[in-house]
Amino acid sequence: MTVTIYHNPACGTSRTVLGLIRAAGETPAVVEYLKTPPSRAELVGLIAHMGITARRLLRRRGTPYEALGLDDPKWTEDELVDLMLQHPILIERPIVATPRGVRLCRPAEVVMEILPAP
Repeated sequence: MTVTIYHNPACGTSRTVLGLIRAAGETPAVVEYLKTPPSRAELVGLIAHMGITARRLLRRRGTPYEALGLDDPKWTEDELVDLMLQHPILIERPIVATPRGVRLCRPAEVVMEILPAP
């Protein structure tokens, strides 16, 4: 099974999810998205596969969320995606993609929904 995690090694939840994936016997592709942000098409695809809005994927804490005024409903989905690409720290993490689905794994246990049964 191919498993990809969009990971921030400084994030405890992200490290926990990576550990759960490995404990399930998977060797994931690890994308440190702060160093290698997804392309626009990739980010839009992940959002679509998760069935959420770009706004739902925005991270607030430790980001320029407030400074950019992202609480304002004036921002379109496309504009929010553009801002996440300009400031990858705005992308909430971790995102995990497997053949069984794509999830924002907060809380960490959400990853179990898309991993193979042990």
